[in-house]
Amino acid sequence: MKTLKLRIKDKHAGQLNILAGAVNFVWNYVNELSFKHLQRTGHFFSAYDLAAYIKGAGEYLNLHSQTLQAITETHAKSRKQFKKDKLNWRTNNPKAKRRNLGWIPFKKTAIKHLATRQSGKKSLKTTLQLSLAKGQKLIIDLWDSYNLALYSINTCELVQDSRGNWYACITVKEFPKTVCGTGQVGIDLGCKESAVTSDGDVLTTKLTHKYAEKLAIAQRAKHKKRVRAIHAKIKNTRQDLIHKFTNTLVKANNLIVVGKIKSKSFTSTNLAKSVYDAGWFEIKRQLDYKCKNAGCHYIEVNEAYTTQTCSCCGSRQDSPKGRADLGVRVWFCSSCQTVHQRDVNGAKNILAVGLDRL
Repeated sequence: MKTLKLRIKDKHAGQLNILAGAVNFVWNYVNELSFKHLQRTGHFFSAYDLAAYIKGAGEYLNLHSQTLQAITETHAKSRKQFKKDKLNWRTNNPKAKRRNLGWIPFKKTAIKHLATRQSGKKSLKTTLQLSLAKGQKLIIDLWDSYNLALYSINTCELVQDSRGNWYACITVKEFPKTVCGTGQVGIDLGCKESAVTSDGDVLTTKLTHKYAEKLAIAQRAKHKKRVRAIHAKIKNTRQDLIHKFTNTLVKANNLIVVGKIKSKSFTSTNLAKSVYDAGWFEIKRQLDYKCKNAGCHYIEVNEAYTTQTCSCCGSRQDSPKGRADLGVRVWFCSSCQTVHQRDVNGAKNILAVGLDRL
C-alpha cells in the first residue's frame, strides 16, 4: 500500500471543520466510555464492543457508519500503542489551549472517484464523492499531482495542518511500479551537505539558515500566521528536495548503501540545528520504502573510519581525523598520490563496505 497526500480546495474548509467537530465528539464519548468500563470491570473495550454503543449516532452527527467504525478502531489501536488507560480529549475550538487539528476518516465503501480532469497546462484536478449519513454526499475537489485515476483507492483520511489547510491522505495500491536501474552507489550523510554519493551527487537542505532572518522578524512581531507559513515552507521545500534526490537514486541503481548514523548522537551538541535541518531520518525513510517498491537493494552499514580511509589504497596516514579536522574537505593521499574530496571518499568506502570489499 502507498499513501498519497493531496491538497483540498479551501472552499470546503467550513464544511470540513463542522464534520471534524462531530468526529471529535464521537472520539471523546468513546474515550470516556472506555475508561469508565475499565474502572468498573478491569477490562478494555475492543473496537467491536465500542461500535455497539455508537450505532445510529451518525444520523444525528451527519457521519457515515463506516466513519464511526474507523474512529473506534483508531481509538482502540492508539490506546494499545501508547499503553494508556485514557487518551487525550480532542477539540477544534480555536480558543482552546491545546487545539487538535481536524481529522475525518473514511473507508473504501464510502469513497467514490468521480473525475480527474486537466486544470491549466500541467496540473490536474480530481473530484471525490464521500458518503455521509442518510445517503448524503460530500463532494470535494483536490489538486491532483499523482493522477488519481491510475490508482485503486482503499481508504481516505481528511486531515488539517497548523495553517488550517485541508489535505486528503489516500491509501492506494502501488501502481504504477518504479523500475530500478543497474548501478551501485554509496551515500555519506553529513551536516554541511545532507548527503553525498560515491558518484559525486550532492543533496543540500540547509533551509533553516536561509529563512532564519524572516522567521526571526515574524516571531518578534508575534505574527503567528506568518511563522506557521515559514515553517511550512521550510518543511515542504526540504521534502521536495529529498524526494527528487531519492527518486533519481532509485531509478539509476539496484544497490544503495547508506552509512548507519543516528541523529540522537548529535542532538546534544552544538551541531543539533544542522542535524535537524539535514533530514537524515527522512532520507533513509524514503530510500527504504522506494527501494522496496522498485525491487532495489537498500542496506545500512557501519561507517566507522570510512572518512579517514583512502578509497584507492586503504591508507589512513594522511587523512583528516577527529572533530579538529572537520573543516578539511579535501586531502591528499601520499601513498597512492590521489586527491580526495572528503565526503565522496567516505561514500565510496561505504559502498565498499556494502559490497564486503573492506
